[in-house]
Amino acid sequence: MSGPVVAGVDGSRRSLTAAEWAAREAARRGVALRLVHACPPLPRRVSPVPGVDAWQQVGEQMLGRTVADFRARHAGLEIDGKHTAAEPAEALLTAATSAGLLVVGARGWGGFDGLAVGSVALRVTAMADCPVVTVPETRRTGTGRDGWAGPGGSPGPDSSPGPDDWAAAETAEVQLGFDAHAPAEATVAFAFRAAQERGVPLRVVHAWALPPASPSAWMLTVLEEDRATWEDQESQVVSDALRPWRESCPEVTVVPDVVLLNPAEALVRASERAGLLVIGRRTATRPTELRLGPVAHAVLHHARCPLAVVPHPAG
Repeated sequence: MSGPVVAGVDGSRRSLTAAEWAAREAARRGVALRLVHACPPLPRRVSPVPGVDAWQQVGEQMLGRTVADFRARHAGLEIDGKHTAAEPAEALLTAATSAGLLVVGARGWGGFDGLAVGSVALRVTAMADCPVVTVPETRRTGTGRDGWAGPGGSPGPDSSPGPDDWAAAETAEVQLGFDAHAPAEATVAFAFRAAQERGVPLRVVHAWALPPASPSAWMLTVLEEDRATWEDQESQVVSDALRPWRESCPEVTVVPDVVLLNPAEALVRASERAGLLVIGRRTATRPTELRLGPVAHAVLHHARCPLAVVPHPAG
């Protein structure tokens, strides 16, 4: 956790928004910020040699301007830049091996309207050695066309967040997707630290389902007292699992939130009022397992706040 915060930049507004989020996180942690720009070479058959060289120079110049701008606005924060000719995902995965945190925009220049998460963000989130925070393009809270409320509560013509648009959201609570029956220590530790550093409450979201042999929760044959009994049991499991963390971090206000809902839906709904949502990802033991699970995949595509995905050993 003591390594630098690394942010991928490609000159797009989305990547700069993510880099701004990363700068504030680096300042909170007291570590350096490293901005990484990947500019894979053009095929020789597509561009003559002068064009290939110019392509790299444009990338280097963009990175230099971005580093200078961030240094001017974040005095006291150590900031450096790294330009590479590797593919973007490979460059970020390499940088992640020595990073404490990797931050990316949900999309860069590529993709198309309506695409929530680009291929680079999806790949690094599933494969990085360190926690990855994906900063979405917009903060969708049900207000306006894309859910982004501009000044005075009305959406502006460009609903994408600007460099400082996520700053106000960081005063909102941190939320943790929690499986009380198999808690992941690394994920819980990350969430408690984030809440502690921000001085905000930590909401622990535990989604549960009725026993497999029971009727559906929405069938009239389910007795309310039976459902209440099951919910009380789940609440007790959550309380027991959180007790060691509450005792070790008494300064963090913990709000358990036990909900009868599909886990992905519960977390996406919760993200509407969060400044940061934290979930876990099991680390893979074989190359074929280097992908997100169904819950993490769904939340990544639909979360309405920055999402931290923390790798942890399968247990």
